[in-house]
Order: sequence, then structure tokens, then C-alpha cells
Amino acid sequence: MDANLPFRLQLSGITKQFPGVLANDRVTFSVRPGDIHALLGENGAGKSTLVKMIYGIMAPDAGEIAFDGERVEIANPKQARKLGIGMVFQHFSLFEALTVLENIALGMDASIRSRDLEARIREVMIAYGLNLDPRRIVATLSVGERQRIEIVRALLLNPKLLIMDEPTSVLTPQEVEALFKTLRQVAAQGCSILYISHKLHEIKALCDTATILRGGKVVATCDPKQETSRSMAERMIGASLKDIKKDPNRTFGEPKLIVSGLSTKAEDEFGIAVEDVGFSVRAGEIFGIAGVAGNGQNALLDALSGEVLGENSQAITLEGHPLGLLDTTGRRKLGLCAVPEERNGHAAVGDFTLADNSVLTARDRLKMVVGGLIDSGAARTYTGRVIAEFAVKALGPLSMASSLSGGNLQKFIMGREILQRPSVLVVCQPTWGVDAGAAAAIHQALVDLAAAGSAIVVISQDLDELLTLCDTLAVINEGRLSRTLEVGEASIEELGLLMGGVHGTPEQVSIEAGGGVAVQA
Repeated sequence: MDANLPFRLQLSGITKQFPGVLANDRVTFSVRPGDIHALLGENGAGKSTLVKMIYGIMAPDAGEIAFDGERVEIANPKQARKLGIGMVFQHFSLFEALTVLENIALGMDASIRSRDLEARIREVMIAYGLNLDPRRIVATLSVGERQRIEIVRALLLNPKLLIMDEPTSVLTPQEVEALFKTLRQVAAQGCSILYISHKLHEIKALCDTATILRGGKVVATCDPKQETSRSMAERMIGASLKDIKKDPNRTFGEPKLIVSGLSTKAEDEFGIAVEDVGFSVRAGEIFGIAGVAGNGQNALLDALSGEVLGENSQAITLEGHPLGLLDTTGRRKLGLCAVPEERNGHAAVGDFTLADNSVLTARDRLKMVVGGLIDSGAARTYTGRVIAEFAVKALGPLSMASSLSGGNLQKFIMGREILQRPSVLVVCQPTWGVDAGAAAAIHQALVDLAAAGSAIVVISQDLDELLTLCDTLAVINEGRLSRTLEVGEASIEELGLLMGGVHGTPEQVSIEAGGGVAVQA
């Protein structure tokens, strides 16, 4: 990276206002050619709005964007791509029934003959070490391979600036390292990379510069390699980060939740069913389930919560009570609460007030319904407690759920279930979309709940979260669960291999002392 070169991207006083929200407040920073530049900030800091303006999805209300030294007005994504700006979104836009080649063709601005496009795709793949067969059907690909499609589609445009939005959120550790190798190679050839991620240890490993946003404003620019993950997190939230307090002498009681031979059916031909899953969770224990997205996590949560009923009542038991044939209401009455991954429309109803959303899940445990009538006072009182204890930014219990930001709705949903003090709590992606400070508070609440005697199951794609929070964990791959590992004995390398489903049977994979892969007979 030559410090004498003109800036590739310059933002000067970029401002964007929405009704009641100043998303970006006079944002100013620059990115040099070949720079891998991190854009950091808590949920709601303005990162997504900013990159949408750079990519032409929306226009700023004030300020200027300069690209390669010239002021530009980016009216739409097609114009952004013409300038040389590519973007790889966090959520892939792929048709599973089509081939890699067909998906890439759909994303091209110009019509190119299939034979010529395939040749160009293979050239890019060879140049950047992106191994992928252009004629493979997308439905047969891993998440990491699907991401390569989006990267190849962007690289075919010979971009000068590549925007990456949370690119490692669904990758195994091995796939992350392969992605970093590709990005370093892209940057070495002069392409700038604007990299958005909440995984601060990855920012330290990959990025040359970091711009930190808070409340829509730039609050710092730093060299990530000279910072700690903690120092960057504290700049993001503008406060000290609290450590999770766990009793080093904690002990576990008898198993509260026992799952044995649990299987489900796939919803459709592309769905993943869980197959012969078995594990147990003791009183006071936090049991983690790691895995790349799309490996049966939602199917497992649906089966545990009672949204999908099994055929064997004994496949799930809670303190000896068979749950396999009980619905969600029956399981909640016995003490099992659950938080699904999708908060909008699944964990909460946007058109209901927060108090009404409390009634949906806490009505029986907290006696909010008496004689068939809702005790609205009890619902409001409990909701107010959730808002206060979990620092939910809302006007009160009668606020509509749809009025909350994603991170605040997540805090409300987690608080609503934790404060019910369930015997067993099953949560999927507990800190999805919340800032570092709120994530630490949720983690501490889960630890405190376990210390009080509850058994907790945490399903998460974030290995750092699981290794920090859990006592034991397993890995789900293609609907099957690995053996249970003590957190202290679980290496990142082994977990990554299990998440990738090496040899298709993750429970058979072990790591030799020298670091090689051994397959048990």
C-alpha cells in the first residue's frame, strides 16, 4: 500500500436522516488503494446505511463521495459496479435449483455467452484459488462454497473497491482462513476492501485500518494490529466492557434435559432434518451446539420447543417428564422455554405491543391469564421489568414490537424468557444483532440463570460465544450431532473440522497430537 497514492474512496460529511433517526452524522473517512479497511460499530451505529450509500442503494442527504479523486453521485448499484465498486452481502442472493454458472450470469449487468462466461469464471477461480465447479447445482454446495460464488461474481467486474458485509458469519474456521488468503491476494493487486465484521480478532488478523462508528458518527480511526479486541469493543460502545463472572467452583446437578434418538423430517427437498440426536444437560450446565448455518439448527430447536412434534414421547424428557408428544404450551407449563433464531414474526409479533408479546410466552408460568381473561396489569408490570433489567430502548410496555431496533427487540425477547426462570432454556443465536455491551449482559444473565439451577442449551454460529459461555458443547452437521466435548478440551481446529463435516461423519473425526486428521475405524 503506497501512502503517496490518491485515495480510492473519500467520504466527506456524509449525513443520512430517517424519521426520528440520524443514521449517519457527518461521516468522514478515506480508504487507500490496496487497503483492507474495517468498518466497525455496534448494532445501529450506521454501518449498513453507509455502505448502502457507497453502493448506490440509497443517496446521502448531505456530504460528498469521491472515488479515485473525483466527486461522484452513485445513483444505483449498476452505476456503482460501473465505477468499480463490488459488494458481497451477508445474506446470499442465490437460486438453489440453478448452477453456479447460471447464478453468476443472472448477476451480470451485460449479456455474455455462456461459454465465454464460464471461461472467465474459471480464470478468476484459478487466479484467486477459489475452487468451485461452475456446473454444480447450488443446493449441493456448502455455505462456504456459496460465498465463493458471490466473491467470484464481484471479482469478474475487476473491482477497485470490494465491500464485504459480515463475510465470515457462516463459515468454519478453515473456510475463514481460506477467505482471508483470497482477500489478501485481492488487496495485493490494488483492490481496496471495506470490511464489516463484529469479530474483532478477525479484524486484528486481517485489516490494515479500522474506522469506528458510534451513534452514526466516526469516533476513532486506528490500526487494529496495535489494538486489542477489548479496546476496539470499548470504543464501539463508549464504555468499559464487563467480564463474564462464572464461579470457578461451580458444580452440576442431575440431568434435567435428556434427548435420545431424536429425529425429524425435512420440510422440503432442500431442508435439513435432524437424525438420531442425543445429548443431556445437567442442572447448572450450559451446553453449546456449534455449526455452520443450514445444518439443522432450526429443525432441532423446533423439535425441542414443541413447534414440531415427534413420534416418540420419550425422545425428549424434562426431569423425567416425557415431552416428545407435547406442544409448545405443554412444554412451557413443565418448564421449558425457547428462543428461536428469527425474532421478527417468530419470537415476536411486530404488530403487538411488548406487553402482548409477553403474554404470548409467559401467560401460564407467570399467571397472566386468569379465568380465561388476560391480566393486562400483570403483563405490563412484567414487561416493564424486562425493559428495565435488560436495558431495552423502548417507550414502555405498550410500545409496538415493530418500533424497536433489531438489537433492542433481541434484548427484549431474551429477557422475556430468562426472567421466567425456566427449568430448561433453549436459545438460538442469543446475541444476534446486539452490541458488545448488550451481548456481555445477555451472557451474564444466562450464566446467572444456570447458577440458579437451570439447564441451558445455546445454539450458535459464533464459536467465540460458545467457548466463552458454555461448559460443554457439540457440533451439528447435516442434522447429526457430534460427541459432547468439554470446552477446555475443544480446539478451534477440531471444531472447525466437525463443523465442516469431514468425511460426512463428524463424530468420527479426531485430531492427532501433531495436528493431523485421523479417522477412527
